Order: sequence, then C-alpha cells, then structure tokens
Amino acid sequence: MKLSNLINAFLVSLFLTLPNFDALAGSDHDHRQDDSEHSDAVTGPNGGRLFKTGDFSLELQLFEQGTAPEYRVFIKDHEKTVAPTDVDVTVILSRLGGKKDTISFKPDGTFLKGTSPINEPHSFSVKISATYQGEVYEWHFDNFEGRTQIAAPIAKQLGINTNTVQAKTLTKTLPVYGKLALPAGAKRQISARFDGEITKLTALLGMQVKKGQHIMTIQSNDSLQSYRVISPINGIVTKQNVGLGEQTAGRSLIEITDMTELVAELQVFPNDAAKISQGAAVSVNVNGLNTPINTTIKDSLFSVAGNQAKTYRVFIPNPNNQLQVGQFVSADITLESFTVPMAIEKKALHAFRDFNVVFAKFGDQFEVRMLTLGRSSGEWVEVLSGIDVGSEYATDNSYILKADIEKSGASHDH
Repeated sequence: MKLSNLINAFLVSLFLTLPNFDALAGSDHDHRQDDSEHSDAVTGPNGGRLFKTGDFSLELQLFEQGTAPEYRVFIKDHEKTVAPTDVDVTVILSRLGGKKDTISFKPDGTFLKGTSPINEPHSFSVKISATYQGEVYEWHFDNFEGRTQIAAPIAKQLGINTNTVQAKTLTKTLPVYGKLALPAGAKRQISARFDGEITKLTALLGMQVKKGQHIMTIQSNDSLQSYRVISPINGIVTKQNVGLGEQTAGRSLIEITDMTELVAELQVFPNDAAKISQGAAVSVNVNGLNTPINTTIKDSLFSVAGNQAKTYRVFIPNPNNQLQVGQFVSADITLESFTVPMAIEKKALHAFRDFNVVFAKFGDQFEVRMLTLGRSSGEWVEVLSGIDVGSEYATDNSYILKADIEKSGASHDH
C-alpha cells in the first residue's frame, strides 16, 4: 500500500483504523516497550519485580500509594528476610537524552526506601547494584512507556513537525467587538458666507479634494462681488446638494468627509472595563483584511448607566478608503504582557494517563514528557516543569505519535 493511502486512511478513520507503521517503516519503526526480560519478569510477594541470583533475591517495588512514586527494595537470602542495614543498594535510571537518575536507599522498617522520587515518565533502562556480605549483585532491565520510534524520512512524510521549548513573551487579552465610525471633525458641511449664485463648481459628488483646494465660486446677491470657497480638509465629496447656477439659499452646499482615519468603537462589559488602561495595545480584525491592525486605546466614552457597556475607541488608518463606516470588527485588547522562561505551542499538548504531555524528540525516538502548565496566551502556554529549555518536541500531527503509542499498548509499570 502506498504511503499516501496509509495517511489518508489514518485521517479518515479518526483513530478507528490506524496505519501499519511497522510495515511502512520496517526496521526504522519500533514501539520500544519493555524487552523480553520484561515479559519474563517475575513478581515478588510485595507486587514488585523479583530478581534472583543463587539463593540471594531482591524485589524492586515502585510504590505510589499516598506518596510521590518511590522505589522500595526487599532482600532475602536463602528465603529469609535480610535486615536492610546489612545491604547497600543503588539503582541507576538511564533516560533518553543521556540523563541518569541515581537512586540511593536507606533502611525503613523491614525494607530499603529510595531517597529520591521516581520522576515521570517512568521510562528508562534500569541498573540495580546490591552489595551483601562482600558480594556484588547486578541486574538490568528496560522499563519503557509512552515511547515510539519513527525514522526521520517517515516522520517527514507524515508531516510530524517539531519546535523547541523556549522563553516567550505572552499576552493576556480580552476579546471584544465593535464597529467602525468617523472620528470627530472628519465631516464638514460647506455653506456660503454670503448667499448668492454659484458661478463655478469644481467639487462634485465622489471627487477627492485637498485642504485649501478651490471648490466653488459664489457671486454675492448683495454686493454682486464674487468670492472663492476652499476646502477646509482633505476628503471626499460625500454629498452634493447644489449645481452650477443655483442659489445657495442658506443651506449646506456640499459635504466633505475625511475617511483616511476611522475609529473602532469597542464595547466592553462593565466587569472588564476596570482591567483596561488607556494606551493598551489592541489588535483589530476587520472582514476583508488578511492581517490584523495593531493600534492602541485612545480614549473611552462616558457610560450613562453602570450596567451599560463602556465604549473604548481606537484609531484605524484607512489611507486607501478600503474600510467603510459601519463595518463590524473584532478586537483583542492586551491586558497584561509577561515573559516566561519556558513555553510551548498548545497544539502539541495531549492527554496521557492523568497528565498533559508533549512528545519530546530524541533522534528518531519520541517520548512523553509530563508537564505542569501555567498561564496561556493565544496559541502558546507556559510550562512550569516537566521538560527542559531547548528540548525539541513534536507539534504538527503529533496525534499520530499518541495513536501509535496507544495502539502498541504502552504500559505503566509498577
């Protein structure tokens, strides 16, 4: 079956039918669950993993009830319990990325208790070393969970992209809505100082005029003197109420509107108004524009009643008259900006057991990293713990990794 068909089948099935990655990648794809030693593991009387050399036995238990996960060790010699003070035990956990956790133990009643917690994920190669009566006993086993292996060319064809854990400036925003309006002074009604006949008219409906431009000439009815009328602003003739040869008759002759700058009047609920400060950054989205307009809060309008929405105004440049008065807009007002030492893309997050996880990348292997999350903003979220700065993690199509791990029956070993 072709790769494209496999991908399409995966997407259409929505996890009901998963692609056969093993057939697709051959030896380049491995779920990396516990090895044959895991499948042959013997369980001890305390529910832990039992190791035995001759008459000496060691049971390693991962204890998680009412405490942070910890290792406990039970020792027997010739089927008799050995006092924990008579044995020295060390456990080394080798994780992806070259990190090693060394666990030492201290006596606790009839067993040895690990002095440091076993951090998630519980995915590592384990080396046990025990010294008893001058003899050194060693055992090794693999305990992998939430891990899969996909060769780079296959991952590329599947569209599995990555990013790195990095510091990020995040912003907390308030979504609001409003519409575009004209700012004060943007519209002028042109009338005659002295009533008379319009003998020249150069500003017609729809024409663009400039400040100081001669737009009409009027001959006064009283003095019969002609005088020029000039445009007080740059703008467009939006109304024309007279024609050449007409009498002014004390009315508005033409209307000129400057639309090179509009105002977005944003409505904010009273409970949110106290969070907004003048000068706050605003990102305005207008239908028909591909990119948002970045601006700031200019001022606000007085609210008559306390239960009414408060109007905040931001100015929007409109040099090409592309935007129109009355258009509805959406906006995000920045309430707070903060820089965090670690942040990841939200689309990389998945649920794994009871954790929020990402899939960290180590060569051609991916493995879950259980995260403690903080504040979020847009497409990013702060990471408080669970992964290191600079770590590479899967983003786009990372759900394929989760589905592959779940298909393989990844276990959580105790």
